[in-house]
Amino acid sequence: METLWVSLRGLHFAALMLLTASAGYSALLAPARYRPRLAIGLNPLLQLSAWLALLSALAMLACQNVLMSGDSANLAEGAIWLAVLGTRFGVVWQWEMLFSVLAVAGLWLNGRLRAQTLLLTGVLQLASLAFTGHAAMHEGWPGLLHPFNQALHLIAAAFWAGGLLPLLLLMREARQIERRTDAIRTMMRFSRYGHLAVALTLLTGAINSLMILGWPLTWPDSPYVILLLCKVLLVALMVLVALINRYWLVPRFRLAGSGTQQKFIRMTQLELLLACGVVGLVSVFATLSPA
Repeated sequence: METLWVSLRGLHFAALMLLTASAGYSALLAPARYRPRLAIGLNPLLQLSAWLALLSALAMLACQNVLMSGDSANLAEGAIWLAVLGTRFGVVWQWEMLFSVLAVAGLWLNGRLRAQTLLLTGVLQLASLAFTGHAAMHEGWPGLLHPFNQALHLIAAAFWAGGLLPLLLLMREARQIERRTDAIRTMMRFSRYGHLAVALTLLTGAINSLMILGWPLTWPDSPYVILLLCKVLLVALMVLVALINRYWLVPRFRLAGSGTQQKFIRMTQLELLLACGVVGLVSVFATLSPA
């Protein structure tokens, strides 16, 4: 059951990253005349991520029921469900599921309102996650600062890592002459704001680590710290790949032609693979004690 919880946690976060970033492209980044066309291209990702977020949220609540009660037979007990919903996790998760339902309902909207609704509900779900796990272990002012910082961390990471798959779609769109200019403009906006997202992800991640491990850092020999260091290494590799893409390959698109563009796609796929590794690690060590 613990393994299932970790898997569901990773699936839920991955779905939210994809939902938030994909909606962000349509609601914020794409030129107005290009938004309807891009919305059609991103629709499969939006449909998949919104439904996955809802189903994984429901499955996580059921999994938490079993973990807290110690018996899967209690899934049929209404009193146990009420007890779980009455815990701190349960209260937060009611909001998480509400926003998940609103996101799925938003799929039936049209135009920019649809993208804005999906973006808002995605951000709210990410913010709700910040009130669970290690970010919710403090009291007083740290109990307010840490969830706020964690929410910023999750939203920034979602914009960065979640935007990689739609970026690959835009690379394909840029090959179409009639859509090339708008697709490139959208990618350049993602790159511009991506700098801020990366910086915010790194800064808030460092603050999170300090608030969890304390200062000065003692780096205790624990599985949590080992996995955290592995995460730092993977994120550093993601940053390196992003820098190579933006400052080495992109300026050579016109000079070197499609060969350089293909390298850009391969490097972006590598960055996406590294992001999946980070999500997997976080899903594991977020359930461990830092001590």
